[in-house]
Amino acid sequence: MAAKREETIGLVDTAKEMIATAQKHLVQPWPTAGDIGAEARGGMVSGDGIYVTDSEGRRLIDGPAGMWCVNAGHRRKELADVLHEQAMALSYNSPWYTMNQPSVTLSQRLADYAPGDLDHVFYTTGGSSAVETALRFMQFANNVKGRPDKKMIISRQGGYHGSTYLSASLNGRPRDHDWMDSASEQVIKLSCPNPFRRPEGMSEQVFCDFLVAEFRTVIEKTGKERIGAFIAEPVMASGGVIIPPQGYLPRMRALCADNDILFIADEVVTAFGRLGHVFASQDVFGITPDMITFAKGVTSGYFPLGGVMISSRLFEDLRRSNHSDAMFAHGLTYSSHPIGCAVALKNLDILEDGLLDHARAISGYFQASLKTLEDLPLVGEVRGLGLMACIECVADRISNNPLTLDLTVGKRIDGHCQDLGLLVRPLINMCVMSPPLTITPSQIDEMVSILRTSIERTQDELVREGLWNGNSLSGSSI
Repeated sequence: MAAKREETIGLVDTAKEMIATAQKHLVQPWPTAGDIGAEARGGMVSGDGIYVTDSEGRRLIDGPAGMWCVNAGHRRKELADVLHEQAMALSYNSPWYTMNQPSVTLSQRLADYAPGDLDHVFYTTGGSSAVETALRFMQFANNVKGRPDKKMIISRQGGYHGSTYLSASLNGRPRDHDWMDSASEQVIKLSCPNPFRRPEGMSEQVFCDFLVAEFRTVIEKTGKERIGAFIAEPVMASGGVIIPPQGYLPRMRALCADNDILFIADEVVTAFGRLGHVFASQDVFGITPDMITFAKGVTSGYFPLGGVMISSRLFEDLRRSNHSDAMFAHGLTYSSHPIGCAVALKNLDILEDGLLDHARAISGYFQASLKTLEDLPLVGEVRGLGLMACIECVADRISNNPLTLDLTVGKRIDGHCQDLGLLVRPLINMCVMSPPLTITPSQIDEMVSILRTSIERTQDELVREGLWNGNSLSGSSI
């Protein structure tokens, strides 16, 4: 089995030209110093449904849906038409002194879906700026309320919240901070709520108790008068699709409420159908945060847009303060962009017109099918929720350090997958899958078949090269 190749006339030359030009001029995200400014990555030229075609003519399943975002699938004419129509009607207006109808209408529809009293939205250009906005609002609110020391932010090891300065400071993934500066003095990181990596012999319930107790201890030692916010992805996406123990999020939410700490749910990935709902906080996890950040799936990746849903209570507190002239001096040139908001409205129509129902219906088959890969010796765990999943491979158990031998495992599997017709997102020793919500059972079967063959090929390589003895770790906690 190999990736189907589309008509390749001219594509080889196009691929070579793309590579040469990129190496001269294009700076890619997350480069290493040895490649920066001289790197080229796989070129993509078209997409259709759950598939993309690369510059070599290979037709590939888009396993990560771009970057967790192409929820409605590629080449949706109705989304493309709205882009064109809104651009011809009103391409831009300044949010400093005017507003547009799409942003106003979208704000009402989002408020109808958001839990509790999260009735207001501030629009941004993506997830990083959404998180940055939520944190800056927390700081502003505490300044206005006369609490200038209540600014510490609690995040978690393994989490990912963005690439702007303050949002990146919250990240807790390996290597994120090795060479980059951050506002570390403003952030405290709790343990990663990863049941697979819990101490050996500890039950998930006891692990959950430990995590909650750790947060309580941090509050007591730091002082609730100094902690402004706790931020958490309901499911840690880029950290490896980490699903916390049962009851963890409600208990953390309760601790925040008891200690006047804002709970920010980072739903940049989990919103807009990824877990079968527009917002997952209440519908999936039973929590009502003070703020919800979103991006990615809000437009299915067709236009850069993000935002923060904010509790009405927080605005009411500010309006009652003695500083009515205090200005929230924060804004973006492209806040409330009319094209982005128009696309988001049409994207919501698509979600409401059966795609959310389909995502909920197909997720069980998606998870069960991927779970069958756990019989492979290299696979430590397959975990997931909704249409998010991670295949965690563990070759190097002795050192328990995924940055040694396991560093190459994801890249090896990814290479085989691309040869066979599937894009995955390799994260060190993990393969992350988050396909477009439109995926069908037969397409899931195709995806799982390619993954199985690719992992088997990787296993054979590691054994043949003397790097691994082939011992099975399936079902074990590390």
